Amino acid sequence: MLLSDVVATSATLAATRSRKEKVAAIADLLGRAAASEPTQTGLVEVVASYVGGALRQRRTGVGWRGLSSLPDPAPEPTLTVTGVDAAFDHIAAIAGAGSQAARADAVTALFAAATADEQRWLRGLVTGEVRQGALDALVQEGVALAAGLPLASVRRAAMLAGSTLAVVRAAFVGGEEALAAFGLEVGRPVLPMLASSAPTVAEALVKVGGEGAVDTKLDGIRVQVHRWADPEGDQVLVVTRSLDDITTRLPEVVEVARSLPASSFVLDGEVLALDETGRPRPFQETASRTAMAESLPGGVRVTPFFFDLLHVDGRDLLDAPGATRAAALDALVPAEFRVPRLVTSDAAKAEAFVADVLAAGHEGVVVKDLAAPYAAGRRGAAWVKVKPVHTLDLVVLAVEWGSGRRQGLLSNIHLGARDPERPGEFVMLGKTFKGMTDEVLAWQTERFLALADGPTDGYVVRVRPEQVVEIAVDGLQRSTRYPGGVALRFARVVRYRDDKSAEQADDLTAVRQLLR
Repeated sequence: MLLSDVVATSATLAATRSRKEKVAAIADLLGRAAASEPTQTGLVEVVASYVGGALRQRRTGVGWRGLSSLPDPAPEPTLTVTGVDAAFDHIAAIAGAGSQAARADAVTALFAAATADEQRWLRGLVTGEVRQGALDALVQEGVALAAGLPLASVRRAAMLAGSTLAVVRAAFVGGEEALAAFGLEVGRPVLPMLASSAPTVAEALVKVGGEGAVDTKLDGIRVQVHRWADPEGDQVLVVTRSLDDITTRLPEVVEVARSLPASSFVLDGEVLALDETGRPRPFQETASRTAMAESLPGGVRVTPFFFDLLHVDGRDLLDAPGATRAAALDALVPAEFRVPRLVTSDAAKAEAFVADVLAAGHEGVVVKDLAAPYAAGRRGAAWVKVKPVHTLDLVVLAVEWGSGRRQGLLSNIHLGARDPERPGEFVMLGKTFKGMTDEVLAWQTERFLALADGPTDGYVVRVRPEQVVEIAVDGLQRSTRYPGGVALRFARVVRYRDDKSAEQADDLTAVRQLLR
C-alpha cells in the first residue's frame, strides 16, 4: 500500500466533522490494508497507527528543528507504508558517535522520496501535529466496521491489551474469538477509563443517574499500579496514562504498593507532589518529578492516591459495579492513599464537597456511576468530570495557517499577556486552535491578515498586537519554554473581545496570580 493512500484518507478525515464519515473512511483504508496482509505482514497495524495520527515508534530523535529544512519533494508518490515504517525503525535505532549527522541524512533521504503532500503529512506525523480528528476511539470503530465485529469486543480487547494496535491484526485474522482471548493480566497495563465533562456537579449527578460517587479530582499524573509475584520475587509495575513504565522513577509509590495486604492487584490512581502543609504543589513540580530518570535524594516526593481497583488476588473486578470496586478498594488501601470521596444524590451536599475540594487546592471532582463497570474507550456518562473554568483576556501575537479542513484559514493563535515592566510589550504564554467555529475561523482569517505585520515564513503570520481574545484555561504551569516562565494549560477560545483594547488585556502579574 502506498503512503499516498494514507495521506488521502487523512485529508478526507480532516475535511469532515461527521463521525460516521470518518469511521467509514478509516474502515475502507484498513480493509484495503488487511486485504493485502498475507504479503505484507504488519501492514494493517502500521496503517492503523498512521490513520490515528501517530508513529508506531514512540521515539525517533527527530523534532521540529530536524524538519525545518526539507529537500525538494518528489514529483510522484512512490513511498510505501511498510517502507516508511522501516525507515523510521532505522532512524529510531541510530545512536552513538555521528548519530546526529546520520539521523539527518536518513531523514533527508526519506523526505526526498516524498511528494509535497506526503512531506507535509509526515512532518505532522513526526511532530504529533496531524490534525484530522481521528482519535483512538474512532480507529477502534473503523476496525470493528472493516472486520465486521461488534465494537464492544474491539474496545474491550484493546483495553485489556493496552492498545488498539495490539488487537488490530487479531480482529482481522482471528475475529471475535481472537479478541475474546485477551484478558486482564496483572503486569500488563490496560487502557484507562476516561471521563466526559459537565459544567456543574448537579448536571453530572443527573448524567450518572441520581446517586453517584463524587471523587476529588487531583491535578497530578495518572498512574496504574500492578503488583504480582513470580519466580523472581515480588514485582511492582507503575505506568502512566499513556502506559509508559515509570516504576524506577517512583520508589515511594512502589513502597506503598508493597505495603498493601494483597499479593496481586491492579490499582488506578494519581500521584501528586504535596507541600509541607499537605496542599498540592504546582502541577509542573509533579510532572518534573515523574519525568526524572530516577528519584533524587532530598528531592520532591510524590504521594499516590488511588480511586479504583481492577483486580485483587485472582479476582477480576473490571465488570463489577463501581460500588463493588469501591468497597474492595476501601478494604485494600488505607484512607491516606485513597482519593477523598463523597457518595450522595444531594446536589447541595455535592456542591459543598466541591467547594472544600477547591479550597484545598485541587482541580475539581469526578462524579461516577456506582453501577457502571470499568471500561476504556470513548468518553461516556459513567464518569463525569466537573472543573471550574478560569478565563484570561489575552492578546493575539501571531497566527498559523491551518491544515486539513482548515487549509487556507488562519487557525492556531499565539497568545500573550501584557508585560507590566515594559508598556506596549507582550509576553507569550502559549498557543491554541481549540474552540473555533467555522464562522470564527473565517472572521479571524480576514481580521489577522489585515493586522499582518512583517515578513512571514509561509506558516506563521506575525500580527500587530491589537486583538484581545477571551481564553478559557484549566490552569497554568511553570515553563522554561516561554519568557514569562508560565504556560497555559488546555487553552480554548471563548470569544473575541472587540470591546477591549490591548492595553486592557490581563498582564503577566494577573496571570501569575492564577498560577499561585
